[in-house]
Amino acid sequence: MPLARIARRAGALLLTAVGLLPISGTAHADTAATYSAVVFPDQSHSLVYDFINSATTSVDVTMYELRDTSAVNALIGRQRAGVQVRVILDGKHTSVNGAAFSALRSAGAGVTYSSSAYVYTHQKTVTVDGVKSLVMTGNLDANYYATGRDFGVFDTDANDVAAIEQVFAADYAKTAITPSDGDNLVWSPTDSESRLLALINGAQTSLDLEQLEFGDQALVDAVAAAAGRGVTVRVVGMNPSYYGTYFDQVTAAGGRIVTYSTTTSLYIHAKTIVADYGTSSAKVFAGSENFSDNSLNNNRELGLITTDAGVLSTLESTFATDFANGLPY
Repeated sequence: MPLARIARRAGALLLTAVGLLPISGTAHADTAATYSAVVFPDQSHSLVYDFINSATTSVDVTMYELRDTSAVNALIGRQRAGVQVRVILDGKHTSVNGAAFSALRSAGAGVTYSSSAYVYTHQKTVTVDGVKSLVMTGNLDANYYATGRDFGVFDTDANDVAAIEQVFAADYAKTAITPSDGDNLVWSPTDSESRLLALINGAQTSLDLEQLEFGDQALVDAVAAAAGRGVTVRVVGMNPSYYGTYFDQVTAAGGRIVTYSTTTSLYIHAKTIVADYGTSSAKVFAGSENFSDNSLNNNRELGLITTDAGVLSTLESTFATDFANGLPY
């Protein structure tokens, strides 16, 4: 068996052991599957704690907001067990991140605030033992767990994880780097706008988007153009009073939109795109990148685009439920 396949098989078996395979039967029968998705708040963030606790050599975390005592304690526990723990926290959110920063530093873990080279370090990633990464749309902030719609994708693709670790090392040292996309990564500020535009512009049959922010004109123009050329466009969004002009542009082109608000039981914090679901060309994006110029061009952000059937079905089924339950715009 090739070494790469052995490594992927071992990673998948470990994910199974700690309960990190996708919900609703979306796991592949092939234990060498590279990706698996989780859905919040449907699933508990204990999945993240279990992932951290599975580390035997290292845990590297880049997090916009870390305000979760259980996550911090899991990291401290790994540090005390002799695992190398390193954490990058956004430096402009010290009021949120300060308690975690102090606790981690007191425990001897490596922790630093992010580089001023980026407006925000908005990435949300946990990498264990240099071979498995969890790329999330949401922060590790327990204040929002109960209602926040977010997703995570576990990634054991060797090229993806190597690229994530290379960028982590540079960002931790605050040195410049041009990130590699590995096999499926999408980075800000390097190439996220062009990669997402290509995904949207390449859609032939459908586009299903779940987005907290909806204000980057280039992406909105592309979504409207897709609707105009006959692609079925559906959007689950937030804050119609703020993004109404952009929503109007999409609905005028034939797209359909539903929204949620801060007063509903679900807060759409996700940033996902599912293109051409049910066809051989289906692709899905999930990551930290919002539809905003700052997110795409000025922040440190990370997402991924994959054709993995399990990730596609998990995100699409969740989207369908959220779209059915939203308020028509």
